Amino acid sequence: MQHLLGIDEIDAGAITAILDKAQDYADKLKQGEWDQTRLKGKIILHLFFEHSTRTLTSFEMAAKRLGADVINWNPETSSLTKGENFIDTIDTLTSMKPDAIVMRHAEFGAPKFVATRAKCPVINGGDSWREHPTQALLDALTMRQNFGKLEGLNVTIIGDIAHSRVASSNMQLLTKMGAHVSVVAPEILMPESLPFPQIKAYHTLEEGLPGADVVMTLRLQKERMDKALISDAAYFNEFGLTFERLEKFCPKAVIMDPGPLVRGVQMEDSVAEDPERSLILRQVANGIPTRMAVLDMLVGG
Repeated sequence: MQHLLGIDEIDAGAITAILDKAQDYADKLKQGEWDQTRLKGKIILHLFFEHSTRTLTSFEMAAKRLGADVINWNPETSSLTKGENFIDTIDTLTSMKPDAIVMRHAEFGAPKFVATRAKCPVINGGDSWREHPTQALLDALTMRQNFGKLEGLNVTIIGDIAHSRVASSNMQLLTKMGAHVSVVAPEILMPESLPFPQIKAYHTLEEGLPGADVVMTLRLQKERMDKALISDAAYFNEFGLTFERLEKFCPKAVIMDPGPLVRGVQMEDSVAEDPERSLILRQVANGIPTRMAVLDMLVGG
């Protein structure tokens, strides 16, 4: 791999290689023994045009765990505010020769465009509603740790499927790895097409939850809507996870969410905090070894 721009560009073999390395880093982090100089002398440039807590922080921690230096560029204090255009900004920053760029942008395909101009690896930290590859990878790592496999798992994703880059990347990755994926959403939040024909689409929890091993919720992506398409209260009434619904339809399923979690809309507090079923905090923790693996493979090689 030269870049990591989307799950659509990598095959099952590459996904397995990343997950194996991520698991190796997860084990070494737990033991306190890993190569802390692997990326010593390297500079990782973070170009985040959208706000982020989990992705930005875990990329920074991953880079620093490997000994790299990190520059967090801020668009709000950049020359963009003085009228400089996007292309000139990118050309200016890439001419400074960072060793890798991690980029998040609201525009469809922006990291792909930057990769055509940069002379270093570009990692997609989330673009538009197209892709968020490292999130899908860390989600897959979490599932593999819990079940020992991805192939054959029944994964139901609930929420704003139409506007979610996390949904897009997860549908692709899980299907490529042999999992059975279902998506559940109100009709207005379901995309016109899905990336693979075998992905099943439902409009009620009664249809989509039975048999699920994993239930992943997604927030309403209101920043990507022209107007609110459904109220929080109406959404929770029809699609919010409660213990009653889980016990009725999929009593053995574990719960995941990529965050930020909107409590009382996606699920009730007791579901999110259940120590036996909720893998949400494990997902967050797995962001670091997963992104260490990606940085190692793209920059350390």
